[in-house]
Amino acid sequence: MTLDVIKAIFLGIVEGVTEFLPVSSTGHLLLVGHFLGFDDEDFGKSFDVLIQLGAILALLSIYFGRLWKLFLGMFNDREAQRFIIGVLIAFFPAMVLGALLYGFIKGVLFNVWIVCTMLLIGGFVLLWIDRLDLKPRYHDATKFPLPMYLGVGVIQCLSMVPGVSRAGATIVGAMLFGADKRAATEFSFWLAMPTMVGAFAFEAFKNRHEFAAGSNTLIIAIGFAVSFVCGWFVVKTLLGYVSRHGFALFAWWRIIVGALGLIALYMGM
Repeated sequence: MTLDVIKAIFLGIVEGVTEFLPVSSTGHLLLVGHFLGFDDEDFGKSFDVLIQLGAILALLSIYFGRLWKLFLGMFNDREAQRFIIGVLIAFFPAMVLGALLYGFIKGVLFNVWIVCTMLLIGGFVLLWIDRLDLKPRYHDATKFPLPMYLGVGVIQCLSMVPGVSRAGATIVGAMLFGADKRAATEFSFWLAMPTMVGAFAFEAFKNRHEFAAGSNTLIIAIGFAVSFVCGWFVVKTLLGYVSRHGFALFAWWRIIVGALGLIALYMGM
């Protein structure tokens, strides 16, 4: 039990810190599980996804005031209605594809070799996007054109491959479509809300039998609490950091982790 608590705390930190960064939280959790032995059956196959609830609630708590304003505005505010429609349009591709390909994603793509390779490729993509001389046309995440919301949603589907990063895919996609760094990062937060809630609900339903044992519920609760605290800190600081410094730190983080992971796998560790 003590070992499981340590695992829950460690994985909660990894989830909370990486969920909203363009570094792939799922990829990091898979690597931690593989190299540190945190992927045993007794610990729960779906723990990695289920503790996302902590990060989700951290995001919702920070955006609660704006979410409430949107909720009230959807009855009589055309801009609010349009933005809600935009987020739902962006969410739709991942919702459909994720449900259709669930078995393939979990059974084939959840592979540490794929994770390390995608971390490397994604790191170079971030370095490339950081150096592009883009001319942003959109500076407010709530006012993107509707086709742009759909385009970002389609690009988000790439993140179903562990190691790609949902945040990374949506941020890069929005920037290529004309958003500035801050607006692209903020829309990544908005799109994370339905995407993460949907993924959590679907995963919880698929693996509801794992909650039968009280120990599993307690361990998940510990991971949730740690994930909440770390996720809250990241969301509060990320927008300002990206606006000032760009993505180079996250790019090199991905490249180093991916390269070290491939070396370790090649050496049979």
